[in-house]
Amino acid sequence: MSAAAADRVRYDRATAHLEAPVAIVDLDAFDDNARDLVRRAGGKPIRVASKSVRCRALLERVLARDGFAGIMSFTLPESLWLAREGFDDVLLAYPSTDRDGFATLTSDPKLAAAVTVMVDDPTQLDLIDSVRAGTEEVRVCLEWDTSLRLLGGRVRVGALRSPLREPEQLAGLARLIARRPGFRLVGLMAYEGHVAGVGDAVAERPLRSRAIRLMQSVARRDLAARRAAAVRAVRAEADLEFVNGGGTGSVQHTAAEDAVTEIAAGSGLYQPRLFDHYTSFRGRPAALFAQPVVRRPGVGVVTVLGGGYPASGAAGRDRLPVPYLPEGLAYDAMEGPGEVQTPLLGTAADDLLIGDKVWFRHAKAGELCERFDTLRLIEGDRVVASVPTYRGEGRTFL
Repeated sequence: MSAAAADRVRYDRATAHLEAPVAIVDLDAFDDNARDLVRRAGGKPIRVASKSVRCRALLERVLARDGFAGIMSFTLPESLWLAREGFDDVLLAYPSTDRDGFATLTSDPKLAAAVTVMVDDPTQLDLIDSVRAGTEEVRVCLEWDTSLRLLGGRVRVGALRSPLREPEQLAGLARLIARRPGFRLVGLMAYEGHVAGVGDAVAERPLRSRAIRLMQSVARRDLAARRAAAVRAVRAEADLEFVNGGGTGSVQHTAAEDAVTEIAAGSGLYQPRLFDHYTSFRGRPAALFAQPVVRRPGVGVVTVLGGGYPASGAAGRDRLPVPYLPEGLAYDAMEGPGEVQTPLLGTAADDLLIGDKVWFRHAKAGELCERFDTLRLIEGDRVVASVPTYRGEGRTFL
């Protein structure tokens, strides 16, 4: 029996008493993935990206491990909620225009000490000042543009994020913050999505994979040099507490840079399908969901309830969940995964009965939790806990 087939036996046995749809996290795989992230980080602390986890109990679990410190959040309301729940180091990864949230932040000493907000434009500071409800100092982090520019800037590779690219731009904003009452610059962040979030081993696409590896090799050298210069420029203006970089796909490369003090990662804990295509590491699928077989339309075909849970990003087949267990099932090309039903093809279908579970992997990590209120935590072949997702706690932060 293959390892995947053995996992299916465990998952079916653990959830035999539960109706599908159901979502699980295999704690053995989750903990293995956490250990591997720490190994790759080479002694630098990992700040957990909460958008890739979206479950308070699992954030607590991973932050209790050596090698992890702090949270990287995705909205200001989430940041404030986490700080109220006892997380005392929360870095908001994206700028916010939440006026009520900033009014709360500036009037609460505990929240102001725990939460660091992201800026890349003086106008964002103006917005915060316009809604201040107290005198608490706001902790600020600058984000800068990591994109690779080729052919004199005519070709850009990387996410469209910060307008700050040159060290002089960063230093200028750092000086402005230093002179502005009510703010303290404590960090610098750079997310290299074109390195950390793009797999370099695309299935059945050897030429594309080679091109990605070449691009990423060039990008890493470019990024290391520019990041070092950016950090020097900002440190000349402010006493930084941290310099954050990375992502699951680039942990070991980013950690090797002297200028970086901490690594951001989160998706690698769940190991969704988009993170299968890297040459530098292998994770264990830890987060899965099951849909029930509701029809057997013919030989080599079963139909499961729903399951059409696409991931965010540019639309494409790589954004779809994939049938994972039993092995050997595939979508019908004419239907794909649907809102109310999903036909699955393959010889494995003939061994499935009405009511059996088919296990799927989501394309991305935390987005699975937007579909489920509860995660069942599995050890071996037992459910050892049922914990709420953000959605299950009534927390919709997007």
